[in-house]
Amino acid sequence: MQPGGMLLTEAAIAVAALIVLIVRVRLSPFIALTLVSLALALVVGIPLGSIVKSFEAGVGGALGHIALVVGLGTILGKMMVESRGAERIADSVIGFFGPARADWAMMTVALIVGLPVFFEVGFVLLVPIVFTLARRLGQHPMRMGLPMAAGLSVVHAMVPPHPAALLATQAYNADVGLTVLFALIVGIPTAAIAGPLYGRLVIRHLAPQPIAPAAVVEAEDTRSLPGFGITLATLLLPVVLMLAGSLATMIALPGSRLDGILRFVGTPVVALLAAVLVSYWTLGLARGMNLGTIQKFTNDCLAPTAMITLVVGVGAGFGRVLIDSGVSDAIVAAATSVHMPIVLLAWLIAALMRVATGSATVSMATAAGIIAPLAAANPGIRPELLVLATGAGSVILSHVNDGGFWLVKEYFGLSVADTIRSWTVCETLISVVGLGLTLLLSLVV
Repeated sequence: MQPGGMLLTEAAIAVAALIVLIVRVRLSPFIALTLVSLALALVVGIPLGSIVKSFEAGVGGALGHIALVVGLGTILGKMMVESRGAERIADSVIGFFGPARADWAMMTVALIVGLPVFFEVGFVLLVPIVFTLARRLGQHPMRMGLPMAAGLSVVHAMVPPHPAALLATQAYNADVGLTVLFALIVGIPTAAIAGPLYGRLVIRHLAPQPIAPAAVVEAEDTRSLPGFGITLATLLLPVVLMLAGSLATMIALPGSRLDGILRFVGTPVVALLAAVLVSYWTLGLARGMNLGTIQKFTNDCLAPTAMITLVVGVGAGFGRVLIDSGVSDAIVAAATSVHMPIVLLAWLIAALMRVATGSATVSMATAAGIIAPLAAANPGIRPELLVLATGAGSVILSHVNDGGFWLVKEYFGLSVADTIRSWTVCETLISVVGLGLTLLLSLVV
Protein backbone atom coordinates (compact mmCIF):
# COMPACT_ATOMS: atom_id res chain seq x y z
CA MET A 1 0.00 0.00 0.00
CA GLN A 2 1.35 3.40 -0.98
CA PRO A 3 1.40 6.36 1.45
CA GLY A 4 -1.91 8.20 1.73
CA GLY A 5 -0.59 11.45 0.26
CA MET A 6 0.72 9.67 -2.82
CA LEU A 7 -2.58 7.83 -3.34
CA LEU A 8 -4.55 11.05 -3.16
CA THR A 9 -2.20 12.74 -5.63
CA GLU A 10 -2.46 9.84 -8.10
CA ALA A 11 -6.26 9.81 -7.82
CA ALA A 12 -6.41 13.56 -8.49
CA ILE A 13 -4.16 13.15 -11.56
CA ALA A 14 -6.40 10.33 -12.80
CA VAL A 15 -9.52 12.51 -12.54
CA ALA A 16 -7.76 15.37 -14.34
CA ALA A 17 -6.55 13.01 -17.08
CA LEU A 18 -10.07 11.69 -17.51
CA ILE A 19 -11.50 15.16 -18.01
CA VAL A 20 -8.75 16.02 -20.53
CA LEU A 21 -9.34 12.82 -22.52
CA ILE A 22 -13.08 13.48 -22.76
CA VAL A 23 -13.10 17.26 -23.21
CA ARG A 24 -9.91 17.91 -25.18
CA VAL A 25 -9.08 14.63 -26.91
CA ARG A 26 -12.80 13.93 -27.55
CA LEU A 27 -12.44 10.31 -26.53
CA SER A 28 -15.67 8.47 -25.81
CA PRO A 29 -16.46 8.61 -22.06
CA PHE A 30 -16.90 4.84 -22.10
CA ILE A 31 -13.39 4.28 -23.50
CA ALA A 32 -11.81 7.05 -21.42
CA LEU A 33 -13.25 5.77 -18.13
CA THR A 34 -12.15 2.22 -18.88
CA LEU A 35 -8.64 3.31 -19.89
CA VAL A 36 -8.05 5.60 -16.90
CA SER A 37 -9.49 3.08 -14.44
CA LEU A 38 -7.10 0.35 -15.58
CA ALA A 39 -4.16 2.76 -15.73
CA LEU A 40 -4.81 4.05 -12.21
CA ALA A 41 -5.05 0.49 -10.90
CA LEU A 42 -1.63 -0.25 -12.41
CA VAL A 43 -0.05 2.92 -11.02
CA VAL A 44 -1.30 2.46 -7.44
CA GLY A 45 -0.08 -1.13 -7.34
CA ILE A 46 -3.21 -3.27 -7.43
CA PRO A 47 -2.00 -6.79 -8.37
CA LEU A 48 -2.27 -7.50 -12.09
CA GLY A 49 -4.55 -10.46 -11.49
CA SER A 50 -6.99 -8.32 -9.54
CA ILE A 51 -7.18 -5.18 -11.69
CA VAL A 52 -9.82 -6.34 -14.16
CA LYS A 53 -11.77 -8.14 -11.43
CA SER A 54 -11.92 -4.95 -9.38
CA PHE A 55 -13.09 -2.90 -12.35
CA GLU A 56 -15.65 -5.49 -13.42
CA ALA A 57 -17.01 -5.74 -9.89
CA GLY A 58 -17.75 -2.02 -9.90
CA VAL A 59 -19.31 -2.13 -13.36
CA GLY A 60 -21.39 -5.20 -12.60
CA GLY A 61 -22.59 -3.88 -9.26
CA ALA A 62 -23.90 -0.71 -10.88
CA LEU A 63 -25.38 -2.26 -14.01
CA GLY A 64 -27.22 -4.91 -12.04
CA HIS A 65 -29.45 -2.10 -10.78
CA ILE A 66 -29.05 0.72 -13.29
CA ALA A 67 -29.53 -1.23 -16.53
CA LEU A 68 -32.89 -2.64 -15.48
CA VAL A 69 -34.10 0.63 -14.00
CA VAL A 70 -33.07 2.70 -17.04
CA GLY A 71 -34.52 0.14 -19.46
CA LEU A 72 -37.91 -0.21 -17.76
CA GLY A 73 -38.12 3.50 -16.96
CA THR A 74 -37.38 4.39 -20.58
CA ILE A 75 -40.13 2.08 -21.82
CA LEU A 76 -42.61 3.67 -19.42
CA GLY A 77 -41.47 7.11 -20.54
CA LYS A 78 -41.85 6.12 -24.19
CA MET A 79 -45.42 4.99 -23.58
CA MET A 80 -46.15 8.30 -21.86
CA VAL A 81 -44.70 10.24 -24.77
CA GLU A 82 -46.29 8.25 -27.61
CA SER A 83 -49.70 8.25 -25.92
CA ARG A 84 -49.26 12.00 -25.25
CA GLY A 85 -49.67 11.31 -21.54
CA ALA A 86 -46.55 13.37 -20.83
CA GLU A 87 -48.17 16.20 -22.77
CA ARG A 88 -51.30 15.90 -20.62
CA ILE A 89 -49.27 16.13 -17.39
CA ALA A 90 -47.25 19.03 -18.81
CA ASP A 91 -50.49 20.88 -19.65
CA SER A 92 -51.80 20.31 -16.12
CA VAL A 93 -48.53 21.45 -14.51
CA ILE A 94 -48.42 24.59 -16.63
CA GLY A 95 -52.09 25.25 -15.92
CA PHE A 96 -51.64 24.95 -12.15
CA PHE A 97 -48.27 26.67 -11.62
CA GLY A 98 -48.20 28.86 -14.71
CA PRO A 99 -45.55 28.82 -17.49
CA ALA A 100 -43.24 31.15 -15.57
CA ARG A 101 -43.04 28.71 -12.64
CA ALA A 102 -42.73 25.42 -14.51
CA ASP A 103 -39.27 24.89 -12.98
CA TRP A 104 -40.73 25.24 -9.48
CA ALA A 105 -43.41 22.77 -10.51
CA MET A 106 -40.84 20.15 -11.53
CA MET A 107 -38.93 20.60 -8.28
CA THR A 108 -42.16 20.08 -6.32
CA VAL A 109 -43.11 17.00 -8.33
CA ALA A 110 -39.59 15.58 -7.85
CA LEU A 111 -39.69 16.11 -4.08
CA ILE A 112 -42.96 14.14 -3.93
CA VAL A 113 -42.11 11.41 -6.43
CA GLY A 114 -38.58 11.06 -5.06
CA LEU A 115 -39.63 10.29 -1.48
CA PRO A 116 -39.96 6.51 -1.91
CA VAL A 117 -37.84 5.92 -5.04
CA PHE A 118 -34.14 5.85 -5.91
CA PHE A 119 -32.70 8.84 -7.75
CA GLU A 120 -32.32 6.89 -10.99
CA VAL A 121 -35.91 5.65 -10.89
CA GLY A 122 -37.37 9.10 -10.29
CA PHE A 123 -35.12 10.53 -12.99
CA VAL A 124 -36.25 8.18 -15.76
CA LEU A 125 -39.88 8.54 -14.68
CA LEU A 126 -39.89 12.34 -14.83
CA VAL A 127 -37.52 13.13 -17.71
CA PRO A 128 -40.21 12.72 -20.44
CA ILE A 129 -42.30 15.39 -18.69
CA VAL A 130 -39.25 17.67 -18.54
CA PHE A 131 -38.71 17.45 -22.30
CA THR A 132 -42.40 17.90 -23.03
CA LEU A 133 -42.48 21.04 -20.87
CA ALA A 134 -39.27 22.34 -22.46
CA ARG A 135 -40.63 21.92 -25.95
CA ARG A 136 -44.00 23.43 -25.05
CA LEU A 137 -42.41 26.50 -23.43
CA GLY A 138 -39.51 26.86 -25.85
CA GLN A 139 -36.97 26.50 -23.01
CA HIS A 140 -33.71 24.61 -22.63
CA PRO A 141 -34.57 21.22 -21.05
CA MET A 142 -32.23 21.93 -18.13
CA ARG A 143 -34.45 24.87 -17.10
CA MET A 144 -36.87 22.21 -15.81
CA GLY A 145 -34.40 19.32 -15.63
CA LEU A 146 -32.06 20.81 -13.03
CA PRO A 147 -34.85 21.56 -10.52
CA MET A 148 -36.18 18.06 -11.07
CA ALA A 149 -32.77 16.50 -10.44
CA ALA A 150 -32.19 18.76 -7.41
CA GLY A 151 -35.47 17.68 -5.82
CA LEU A 152 -34.67 14.01 -6.36
CA SER A 153 -31.13 14.41 -5.02
CA VAL A 154 -32.24 16.16 -1.83
CA VAL A 155 -34.73 13.48 -0.81
CA HIS A 156 -32.32 10.74 -1.86
CA ALA A 157 -29.59 12.03 0.45
CA MET A 158 -31.54 13.28 3.45
CA VAL A 159 -34.95 11.67 3.78
CA PRO A 160 -35.65 8.15 5.06
CA PRO A 161 -36.73 5.58 3.86
CA HIS A 162 -33.97 5.94 1.26
CA PRO A 163 -31.43 3.21 2.10
CA ALA A 164 -28.43 5.45 2.85
CA ALA A 165 -30.43 7.95 4.90
CA LEU A 166 -32.16 5.13 6.76
CA LEU A 167 -28.81 3.43 7.43
CA ALA A 168 -27.41 6.66 8.89
CA THR A 169 -30.58 7.13 10.96
CA GLN A 170 -30.11 3.69 12.46
CA ALA A 171 -26.36 4.11 12.97
CA TYR A 172 -26.87 7.35 14.91
CA ASN A 173 -29.95 6.02 16.76
CA ALA A 174 -31.93 8.97 15.40
CA ASP A 175 -35.72 9.23 15.57
CA VAL A 176 -37.08 8.48 12.07
CA GLY A 177 -40.03 10.86 12.35
CA LEU A 178 -37.90 13.76 13.54
CA THR A 179 -35.31 13.00 10.88
CA VAL A 180 -37.96 13.24 8.15
CA LEU A 181 -39.31 16.48 9.65
CA PHE A 182 -35.87 18.10 9.95
CA ALA A 183 -34.93 16.83 6.46
CA LEU A 184 -37.95 18.56 4.94
CA ILE A 185 -37.24 21.80 6.85
CA VAL A 186 -33.67 21.78 5.51
CA GLY A 187 -34.28 20.05 2.19
CA ILE A 188 -37.04 22.16 0.66
CA PRO A 189 -35.17 25.50 0.73
CA THR A 190 -31.98 23.67 -0.27
CA ALA A 191 -33.67 22.21 -3.34
CA ALA A 192 -35.13 25.63 -4.17
CA ILE A 193 -31.71 27.31 -4.14
CA ALA A 194 -29.88 24.55 -6.02
CA GLY A 195 -32.74 23.88 -8.45
CA PRO A 196 -34.99 26.68 -9.78
CA LEU A 197 -32.91 29.60 -8.50
CA TYR A 198 -29.52 28.34 -9.68
CA GLY A 199 -31.08 26.85 -12.81
CA ARG A 200 -32.28 30.28 -13.95
CA LEU A 201 -28.74 31.63 -13.52
CA VAL A 202 -26.82 28.85 -15.23
CA ILE A 203 -29.15 28.22 -18.15
CA ARG A 204 -27.80 31.21 -20.11
CA HIS A 205 -24.30 29.69 -20.00
CA LEU A 206 -25.29 26.28 -21.43
CA ALA A 207 -25.08 25.38 -25.09
CA PRO A 208 -28.49 25.67 -26.80
CA GLN A 209 -30.40 22.41 -27.16
CA PRO A 210 -33.38 22.82 -29.47
CA ILE A 211 -34.47 19.18 -29.65
CA ALA A 212 -34.86 16.27 -27.21
CA PRO A 213 -32.59 13.20 -27.31
CA ALA A 214 -33.88 10.26 -29.34
CA ALA A 215 -34.82 8.28 -26.22
CA VAL A 216 -37.58 10.72 -25.33
CA VAL A 217 -38.61 12.39 -28.62
CA GLU A 218 -42.28 13.36 -28.64
CA ALA A 219 -44.80 11.78 -30.94
CA GLU A 220 -46.26 14.33 -33.35
CA ASP A 221 -49.83 13.24 -34.01
CA THR A 222 -53.29 14.62 -33.64
CA ARG A 223 -54.84 12.11 -31.21
CA SER A 224 -56.68 13.48 -28.23
CA LEU A 225 -54.77 13.62 -24.98
CA PRO A 226 -55.37 10.81 -22.45
CA GLY A 227 -57.06 11.60 -19.15
CA PHE A 228 -54.94 13.27 -16.49
CA GLY A 229 -56.08 10.85 -13.79
CA ILE A 230 -55.20 7.64 -15.63
CA THR A 231 -51.88 9.08 -16.83
CA LEU A 232 -50.88 10.23 -13.36
CA ALA A 233 -51.99 6.91 -11.83
CA THR A 234 -49.81 5.01 -14.31
CA LEU A 235 -46.82 7.25 -13.61
CA LEU A 236 -47.22 7.01 -9.83
CA LEU A 237 -47.90 3.26 -9.70
CA PRO A 238 -44.20 2.35 -9.18
CA VAL A 239 -43.92 5.13 -6.60
CA VAL A 240 -46.87 3.71 -4.63
CA LEU A 241 -45.53 0.14 -4.87
CA MET A 242 -42.08 1.17 -3.67
CA LEU A 243 -43.59 3.19 -0.85
CA ALA A 244 -45.58 0.11 0.20
CA GLY A 245 -42.36 -1.90 0.19
CA SER A 246 -40.62 0.70 2.34
CA LEU A 247 -43.49 0.67 4.86
CA ALA A 248 -43.89 -3.12 4.87
CA THR A 249 -42.92 -3.47 8.53
CA MET A 250 -45.61 -0.94 9.48
CA ILE A 251 -48.29 -2.66 7.41
CA ALA A 252 -47.56 -6.34 8.03
CA LEU A 253 -45.88 -8.52 10.62
CA PRO A 254 -42.14 -8.91 9.91
CA GLY A 255 -41.51 -12.25 8.23
CA SER A 256 -45.17 -12.78 7.31
CA ARG A 257 -46.31 -13.64 3.80
CA LEU A 258 -47.80 -10.17 3.34
CA ASP A 259 -44.50 -8.62 4.44
CA GLY A 260 -42.66 -10.67 1.82
CA ILE A 261 -45.13 -9.75 -0.91
CA LEU A 262 -44.92 -6.03 -0.14
CA ARG A 263 -41.13 -6.11 -0.12
CA PHE A 264 -41.10 -8.01 -3.43
CA VAL A 265 -43.48 -5.71 -5.30
CA GLY A 266 -41.73 -2.72 -3.72
CA THR A 267 -38.37 -3.44 -5.34
CA PRO A 268 -37.65 -0.92 -8.13
CA VAL A 269 -37.46 -3.54 -10.87
CA VAL A 270 -40.77 -5.24 -10.02
CA ALA A 271 -42.53 -1.91 -9.43
CA LEU A 272 -41.35 -0.49 -12.76
CA LEU A 273 -42.17 -3.73 -14.59
CA ALA A 274 -45.71 -3.60 -13.19
CA ALA A 275 -46.06 0.01 -14.31
CA VAL A 276 -44.80 -0.83 -17.82
CA LEU A 277 -47.35 -3.65 -18.17
CA VAL A 278 -50.14 -1.39 -16.91
CA SER A 279 -49.05 1.36 -19.33
CA TYR A 280 -49.35 -1.09 -22.22
CA TRP A 281 -53.08 -1.11 -21.48
CA THR A 282 -53.85 2.37 -20.08
CA LEU A 283 -51.64 4.31 -22.49
CA GLY A 284 -51.53 1.80 -25.35
CA LEU A 285 -54.25 -0.74 -26.06
CA ALA A 286 -56.99 1.36 -24.44
CA ARG A 287 -56.02 4.24 -26.73
CA GLY A 288 -56.15 2.29 -29.97
CA MET A 289 -52.57 1.03 -30.26
CA ASN A 290 -52.01 -2.57 -31.28
CA LEU A 291 -49.45 -4.98 -29.84
CA GLY A 292 -47.19 -4.59 -32.87
CA THR A 293 -47.01 -0.83 -32.37
CA ILE A 294 -46.29 -1.23 -28.66
CA GLN A 295 -43.53 -3.73 -29.43
CA LYS A 296 -42.00 -1.30 -31.94
CA PHE A 297 -42.04 1.54 -29.41
CA THR A 298 -40.41 -0.71 -26.82
CA ASN A 299 -37.64 -1.84 -29.15
CA ASP A 300 -37.02 1.66 -30.56
CA CYS A 301 -36.59 3.35 -27.18
CA LEU A 302 -34.14 0.81 -25.75
CA ALA A 303 -31.36 1.32 -28.30
CA PRO A 304 -30.44 4.88 -27.18
CA THR A 305 -30.10 3.70 -23.57
CA ALA A 306 -27.16 1.40 -24.32
CA MET A 307 -24.46 4.08 -24.10
CA ILE A 308 -26.10 5.65 -21.04
CA THR A 309 -26.02 2.39 -19.08
CA LEU A 310 -22.48 1.51 -20.20
CA VAL A 311 -21.09 4.91 -19.22
CA VAL A 312 -22.81 4.77 -15.83
CA GLY A 313 -21.40 1.28 -15.34
CA VAL A 314 -17.78 2.13 -16.15
CA GLY A 315 -18.08 5.24 -13.97
CA ALA A 316 -18.90 2.90 -11.09
CA GLY A 317 -15.96 0.72 -12.11
CA PHE A 318 -13.66 3.73 -11.77
CA GLY A 319 -15.10 4.37 -8.32
CA ARG A 320 -14.45 0.76 -7.36
CA VAL A 321 -10.80 1.05 -8.39
CA LEU A 322 -10.49 4.12 -6.16
CA ILE A 323 -11.89 2.12 -3.24
CA ASP A 324 -9.75 -0.98 -3.83
CA SER A 325 -6.60 1.12 -4.31
CA GLY A 326 -6.86 2.48 -0.78
CA VAL A 327 -7.77 6.05 -1.77
CA SER A 328 -10.94 5.88 0.33
CA ASP A 329 -9.01 4.72 3.40
CA ALA A 330 -6.48 7.53 2.90
CA ILE A 331 -9.30 10.08 2.82
CA VAL A 332 -10.89 8.68 6.00
CA ALA A 333 -7.55 8.76 7.80
CA ALA A 334 -6.93 12.37 6.76
CA ALA A 335 -10.43 13.48 7.77
CA THR A 336 -10.44 11.85 11.20
CA SER A 337 -7.12 13.45 12.08
CA VAL A 338 -8.78 16.87 11.90
CA HIS A 339 -10.22 18.16 15.17
CA MET A 340 -13.58 19.82 14.56
CA PRO A 341 -17.23 19.66 15.72
CA ILE A 342 -18.86 16.28 15.09
CA VAL A 343 -21.52 17.68 12.75
CA LEU A 344 -18.83 19.23 10.54
CA LEU A 345 -16.69 16.10 10.73
CA ALA A 346 -19.63 13.93 9.60
CA TRP A 347 -20.15 16.24 6.62
CA LEU A 348 -16.43 16.34 5.80
CA ILE A 349 -15.90 12.58 5.83
CA ALA A 350 -19.00 11.99 3.71
CA ALA A 351 -17.92 14.75 1.30
CA LEU A 352 -14.40 13.38 0.87
CA MET A 353 -15.73 9.86 0.37
CA ARG A 354 -18.17 11.16 -2.21
CA VAL A 355 -15.38 12.82 -4.19
CA ALA A 356 -13.33 9.63 -4.05
CA THR A 357 -15.99 7.01 -4.77
CA GLY A 358 -18.80 8.86 -6.55
CA SER A 359 -21.39 7.04 -4.46
CA ALA A 360 -23.66 8.88 -2.04
CA THR A 361 -24.66 5.57 -0.44
CA VAL A 362 -21.06 4.47 0.15
CA SER A 363 -20.20 7.94 1.47
CA MET A 364 -23.06 7.99 3.98
CA ALA A 365 -22.43 4.42 5.11
CA THR A 366 -18.71 5.06 5.65
CA ALA A 367 -19.18 8.37 7.44
CA ALA A 368 -21.96 6.99 9.65
CA GLY A 369 -19.80 4.04 10.65
CA ILE A 370 -16.94 6.34 11.67
CA ILE A 371 -19.02 9.03 13.37
CA ALA A 372 -21.52 6.81 15.23
CA PRO A 373 -19.14 5.90 18.11
CA LEU A 374 -18.16 9.57 18.48
CA ALA A 375 -21.82 10.58 18.54
CA ALA A 376 -22.59 7.99 21.22
CA ALA A 377 -19.88 9.50 23.39
CA ASN A 378 -21.35 12.99 22.94
CA PRO A 379 -25.04 12.71 23.86
CA GLY A 380 -25.55 16.47 23.56
CA ILE A 381 -25.51 16.19 19.75
CA ARG A 382 -28.93 15.66 18.12
CA PRO A 383 -28.49 12.48 16.03
CA GLU A 384 -31.07 13.69 13.49
CA LEU A 385 -28.79 16.61 12.61
CA LEU A 386 -25.91 14.20 12.08
CA VAL A 387 -28.04 12.33 9.54
CA LEU A 388 -28.69 15.57 7.64
CA ALA A 389 -25.03 16.64 7.75
CA THR A 390 -23.87 13.24 6.54
CA GLY A 391 -26.44 13.26 3.75
CA ALA A 392 -25.45 16.78 2.68
CA GLY A 393 -21.79 15.77 2.50
CA SER A 394 -22.60 12.67 0.45
CA VAL A 395 -23.76 14.61 -2.62
CA ILE A 396 -21.02 17.20 -2.99
CA LEU A 397 -19.07 17.68 -6.23
CA SER A 398 -20.59 14.98 -8.43
CA HIS A 399 -18.04 14.37 -11.17
CA VAL A 400 -16.79 11.74 -13.58
CA ASN A 401 -16.85 8.79 -11.14
CA ASP A 402 -20.54 9.31 -10.30
CA GLY A 403 -23.22 7.47 -12.24
CA GLY A 404 -25.61 10.37 -11.73
CA PHE A 405 -23.19 12.68 -13.55
CA TRP A 406 -23.32 10.55 -16.68
CA LEU A 407 -27.07 9.98 -16.37
CA VAL A 408 -27.67 13.74 -16.48
CA LYS A 409 -25.08 14.30 -19.20
CA GLU A 410 -26.32 11.62 -21.56
CA TYR A 411 -30.06 12.11 -21.12
CA PHE A 412 -29.85 15.87 -21.59
CA GLY A 413 -27.19 15.70 -24.29
CA LEU A 414 -24.79 18.00 -22.43
CA SER A 415 -21.05 18.39 -22.84
CA VAL A 416 -18.84 17.51 -19.87
CA ALA A 417 -18.21 21.22 -19.28
CA ASP A 418 -21.94 22.02 -19.27
CA THR A 419 -22.65 19.07 -16.98
CA ILE A 420 -20.10 20.42 -14.51
CA ARG A 421 -21.56 23.95 -14.77
CA SER A 422 -25.07 22.70 -14.12
CA TRP A 423 -25.24 19.36 -12.33
CA THR A 424 -21.93 19.38 -10.44
CA VAL A 425 -22.51 22.88 -9.12
CA CYS A 426 -26.13 22.02 -8.28
CA GLU A 427 -25.00 19.05 -6.19
CA THR A 428 -22.35 21.14 -4.48
CA LEU A 429 -24.93 23.79 -3.64
CA ILE A 430 -27.16 21.10 -2.13
CA SER A 431 -24.24 19.96 0.00
CA VAL A 432 -23.08 23.38 1.20
CA VAL A 433 -26.52 24.93 1.66
CA GLY A 434 -27.76 21.76 3.34
CA LEU A 435 -24.89 21.90 5.81
CA GLY A 436 -25.45 25.59 6.48
CA LEU A 437 -29.16 25.15 7.15
CA THR A 438 -28.44 22.12 9.34
CA LEU A 439 -26.05 24.21 11.44
CA LEU A 440 -28.68 26.97 11.71
CA LEU A 441 -31.30 24.40 12.72
CA SER A 442 -28.94 23.13 15.43
CA LEU A 443 -29.18 26.56 17.10
CA VAL A 444 -32.94 26.22 17.69
CA VAL A 445 -33.55 22.50 18.33
